[in-house]
Amino acid sequence: MRIPHIRDYTGQRVHMVGIGGSSMSGLADMLRHKGYQVSGSDRTDSYATRRLRELGIPVIVGHSAQNVDGAALVVYSAAIDPSNPERAACDALGIPTLERAYLLGQLMEGYSRAIGVCGAHGKTTTTSMLAQVLLDTGFDPTIHIGGRLDAIGGSTRIGQGDTFLAEACEFNASFLQLRPTMAVLLNIDADHLDYYRDIEHIQETFAQFLALLPQDGLCVGCGDDERVLALMHGLRCPGVTYGFAPHNRWQPVNLVYDEAGYPTFDAALDGRVLAHVVLRVPGGFQVLNALAALAAAYAAGADMARAGQALSDFAGVHRRFELTGIVQGVRLYHDYGHNPAEMANVLSVARLQRHNRLWAVMQPHTYSRVKRLFGDYIHCCDAADEVLITDIYAAREKDPGDIHSTMLVDRIAATGKSVHYTPTFDDTEAYLRAHWQPGDLVLTMGCGDINLLNEQLQAHENQA
Repeated sequence: MRIPHIRDYTGQRVHMVGIGGSSMSGLADMLRHKGYQVSGSDRTDSYATRRLRELGIPVIVGHSAQNVDGAALVVYSAAIDPSNPERAACDALGIPTLERAYLLGQLMEGYSRAIGVCGAHGKTTTTSMLAQVLLDTGFDPTIHIGGRLDAIGGSTRIGQGDTFLAEACEFNASFLQLRPTMAVLLNIDADHLDYYRDIEHIQETFAQFLALLPQDGLCVGCGDDERVLALMHGLRCPGVTYGFAPHNRWQPVNLVYDEAGYPTFDAALDGRVLAHVVLRVPGGFQVLNALAALAAAYAAGADMARAGQALSDFAGVHRRFELTGIVQGVRLYHDYGHNPAEMANVLSVARLQRHNRLWAVMQPHTYSRVKRLFGDYIHCCDAADEVLITDIYAAREKDPGDIHSTMLVDRIAATGKSVHYTPTFDDTEAYLRAHWQPGDLVLTMGCGDINLLNEQLQAHENQA
């Protein structure tokens, strides 16, 4: 079956199913900039869909066959099942369809420097760091990020230069549709096990992504990750490692943290200091993200003194340990982390912030992830004083009937942790308001719609 190419639909209407997703919403804006007539649909309203409407892109809440009427091409995300009425209507009407990853790969074609940032954790933040460095050191890149970065006014930027920077997601092996000339590989961990067989399958797929690099390409990889390091040894193109371990070429030296976990360090290549960085985002994992961005920027020819300053100016990405407001003297944070390792990382950072009690509000994401990583979920909130768990966010999945949030609550409670099941946002808000105290810190975690709880809490406070 022939895969349609976006260039064949210039000026025509492209309808996007699941347009509110972090990547899809950015691609919609990119197509709008390029002169396409863009429309879309999503199952729920959100900040992303509201922003798209403000840009002049019509978005319908709810999926219906009639939404695709008149579309020349329909783009869908990997989370959209073939049984979706809009995809089914395309099959019946003969409307060509294109999966999101193919669209991103097609938009990257023709750039002499195409950078794909991949890994199980930290992709959005590292891509955003590199985006800010490239912008502040005189590049004019085209950028596609799976999150919102204030420096580019959203998740995409159309540049006039020869560089395309993109977050390369491994979900459903979608990054294999990209054609990178440089890859930044952050880490390899067990996730998306509804698609991958096991961790070996995941590693094999990352190897396939690196095999896309041309012989004169480059791989920047975290040498502290054994699986990443193993793949670096099999490259057909040059590679450079970064990390804390002494065998890495890029390392942080003179590294210190303040009392809230914000790092200051010098970035050194083969022992030679090239940049000084004072990060405004906390945590040791952010040092690694910053090193990855610096190593990629150096390979692209960026001025390192200016690159270090750009990272010092980097204020973070929305939905990544983001302070969303203060309600009744309680600071509200949100983080997109949904894998147990990500949640443990962000809670370790939250623990360092000034607080009385630390509340972790977890929205487990997908039944398959909770089942496969159940044991890891038991202790991912150990750093919190109080834990609230909502219902599982199904996303693309149907409830199999054999996994439920109460099972997590029971197992966590057995460890002695104070944990409660609050299935809905209303339940969670009621419990928080009944038990929190001024000086507490609440961190909501998940990549579903748990961020809307922060908005709900703030809205009710503003109405009071």
